[in-house]
Amino acid sequence: MGLIKFKPTTPTRRYGNVSDFAEITVDQPYKPLTYIKKGSGGRNNHGHITSRRIGGGHKRRIRLIDFRRNRIGAEATVLTVEYDPNRSARIALVQYADGLKSYILCPDGLKVGEKVVSGPDVEVRVGNHLPLEKIPEGSMIHNIELRPGLGGKLARAGGVVAQILAKENDMAHIKLPSGEVRLVPAKAYATIGQCSNIDHENIVLGKAGRARWLGRRPVSRGVARNPVDHPLGGGEGKSKGGNHPQSPTGVKSKGYKTRKKYKASNKYIVKDRRK
Repeated sequence: MGLIKFKPTTPTRRYGNVSDFAEITVDQPYKPLTYIKKGSGGRNNHGHITSRRIGGGHKRRIRLIDFRRNRIGAEATVLTVEYDPNRSARIALVQYADGLKSYILCPDGLKVGEKVVSGPDVEVRVGNHLPLEKIPEGSMIHNIELRPGLGGKLARAGGVVAQILAKENDMAHIKLPSGEVRLVPAKAYATIGQCSNIDHENIVLGKAGRARWLGRRPVSRGVARNPVDHPLGGGEGKSKGGNHPQSPTGVKSKGYKTRKKYKASNKYIVKDRRK
């Protein structure tokens, strides 16, 4: 895994880079585990834009990922490591002994031909899926369940990794990629290892066109608009409109807390990522 730099033939090529995709083994997905992704362009059922700056982009197929991995004790062989256009991590196609195939999130270092298995009594090895109570403290994990049986919800992006800090009663202290320390039930499952595509955070798009391929439309600054369109709009020359930075609907964009003060899950946060 690495990045490819381009020759500086244009100003955009000077800074842009792209993954070398060295770990990818096939260029087409396993079709029975995919379906077409339909784009909304950010519109709702009335045709009104409800999510701004969304539209266009390359055609995609959704890959059906098995985040639960609930076939306890069934050993699976890694057939391929694939690119998924819908996420930053790589995915792996695995096949069980009875012939069933499924996609899983591919941990860093997992190779074609290796075996992975889920269960409470399996070996603590990269790619295996175990309950937190069976994983040693200090271990690196990803694809963590918030409640047993619901499937992995935390630490699923490319290159991220979480760590088990401690276990107390029936809860485990998990340090998340954001720095937050959170309580998770010890019976919840997680996958050993770090998520693949570690270099994802170092990718520089380099040109506007690559953002459009990803379905991201251009953004016009609020200060460049008219007063009717944005609280920061209007004025002669460059002006800030006399307001603090905010969205078109008036929601403050710097330091304004949007999390509910008495959210039910606050009791599970041991250390806030913002403090």
